Amino acid sequence: MRIEPNGAVPIFQQLVDGVRSAIAAGVYRPGDLIPSVRAQAIASLVNPNTVQRAYEELERQGLVASKKGTGMIVAASAQSVAQNGAAKSIKSALAQAIALARDAGMGRASIDKIYRAVCNETDWSETHGRQS
Repeated sequence: MRIEPNGAVPIFQQLVDGVRSAIAAGVYRPGDLIPSVRAQAIASLVNPNTVQRAYEELERQGLVASKKGTGMIVAASAQSVAQNGAAKSIKSALAQAIALARDAGMGRASIDKIYRAVCNETDWSETHGRQS
């Protein structure tokens, strides 16, 4: 999981998005433990309070559950919840990009050309073997 400390997205949200993506991709499966707050903070080079905030958000979204004495485990329905959340985020990001392009006077064909170019430039090997 890449954290961009100076990025526009808050660090806790980057952590939420990273764990959600890992769940959606099947890296973490229902019942799996996710890294402890301390381990994730060390791995990500961020404050443990930031990781705790991210984990609380993941729990609020129903992706993970706290298991006393064990840590945070991936919830039973987490993969479908994560995939639905990812789809909504993608749709929102694409809608914003299309609105920006239309505001700049671009038509559908130009926008589609850019979309296809970006897809062709994307390294699909980072999708954990999934190409759907």
